[in-house]
Amino acid sequence: RLMSGSSPPPSSPPPDTSTLVPFDYMRSFMTDVFLSYGVPASQADTCADVLIEADRRGIDSHGIGRLKPIYCDRIDKGILKPTAPIDVVKETDCTALVDGNLGIGLYIGPYCMNLAIQKAKAHGVGFVAARNSTHYGIAGYYATMATSAGCVGFTGTNARPSIAPTHGVEPMMGTNPLCFGVPTADGFPFVIDCATSVNQRGKIERYAREGMPTPKGCVVDNEGIERTDTEGILKDMVQGKCALTPVGGAGEATGGYKGYGWAATVELLCTAFQGGPFGEDVCGVDRKTGQPKPMPLGHFFLAIDVEKVCPVEFFKGNASNFLGALRGSKKSPKGGGRIWTAGEKEDDARKEREGQGGLKVPKSLQKNMEDLRDKREDLKVKYAKLPWE
Repeated sequence: RLMSGSSPPPSSPPPDTSTLVPFDYMRSFMTDVFLSYGVPASQADTCADVLIEADRRGIDSHGIGRLKPIYCDRIDKGILKPTAPIDVVKETDCTALVDGNLGIGLYIGPYCMNLAIQKAKAHGVGFVAARNSTHYGIAGYYATMATSAGCVGFTGTNARPSIAPTHGVEPMMGTNPLCFGVPTADGFPFVIDCATSVNQRGKIERYAREGMPTPKGCVVDNEGIERTDTEGILKDMVQGKCALTPVGGAGEATGGYKGYGWAATVELLCTAFQGGPFGEDVCGVDRKTGQPKPMPLGHFFLAIDVEKVCPVEFFKGNASNFLGALRGSKKSPKGGGRIWTAGEKEDDARKEREGQGGLKVPKSLQKNMEDLRDKREDLKVKYAKLPWE
């Protein structure tokens, strides 16, 4: 019995049911899954690379956790094509408009950024707009493609409507990440890859997998109520009954109009060049019938070749001098830990996960992998026993 005024004993943390799986194994599994769906070998490998890179960087909302629900399930529903041609609709020395024909964004994206980098290397700047694409994974993958080639990279994508405009409650814009990459001499690039909403759908999906509530202030429903019930939020988002708030939150008091403006900017760059759809036309569900429908997304990719302006090592040194000054600046006497710069946490996560030998796969994702294996005959043979079985 507890004595009056005493606190209850702390509850024990739930048992860790995750299993450590090497990255090479995870990448091979994802590649084989894509191959089993008819994705050509080179494209399957690229798709797996984009996903495993998210897991390496500690971005668990966009790695193996998205293989089944975002790609495989959509192929099964007939709203995503496992293979489709990539057409260059219009091209100049510095620009291109590409049509992905509703193929997998995980290979359309790398094709487009590679094209932008080639143009930048030849002419200083390369810009590529993509239409009729689909979910392309972490935007930071493409910015890092550019920084690895000695370029400044810039990319963004629209998505199914999730963000409500300031003073609104109707989801009108996607989470619309805005991503920049800058080469540095730090051993890792400066890469800022953020949704223009306070939170993004993938993070809420992760809360659901972990049985956690959604933090207050991230979601507002049609009645203007801020929601925290994660499972209910995910269901109501599909039906358009609640929306994410833009960076800065609801209203103007904390600068929500700024996030709204950035989200609108990304939507414009993903639809205006492309003549692409937005809002209800990319929601993925026919609201009248409840049946799934394709989500033709737009992306943009910009690469600037540093050497065309100044020596790349000079640029990297200057960038690192500034970033080092930020990290070394005066810290709050009230704590809060070290001062980070963009890309640093992802680099730390990569080192930690490589040091531990791979990725910890939780029970929910183990089940996803089992389901994918069990319904594909060729996978049943190769992966008869998964690491946790």
